[in-house]
Amino acid sequence: MSEAEIFEVLRAHIWAAAMMAMPILACTLVVGFAIGLLQALTSIQEVTLTFIPKILAVIIVFFLSLGYMTRICVDLFNNSVLPLISR
Repeated sequence: MSEAEIFEVLRAHIWAAAMMAMPILACTLVVGFAIGLLQALTSIQEVTLTFIPKILAVIIVFFLSLGYMTRICVDLFNNSVLPLISR
């Protein structure tokens, strides 16, 4: 296995990890921004007000995007790992 092939496999895996994390990170960003805006407008500084909605939103988005994440993992395995095993 050459150095270029190793870097290509690493690039594919890092890209897949970023694509799988994107829905959860985007959800956390949007919910965090909305809660921060709400706290700034109402001057309510409660710690659980930021923590619980974010956790609930992340859990919901995780289960909704589980099929998408699984498809990325299967595609990565079929396109990147299986060709290396078959050599």
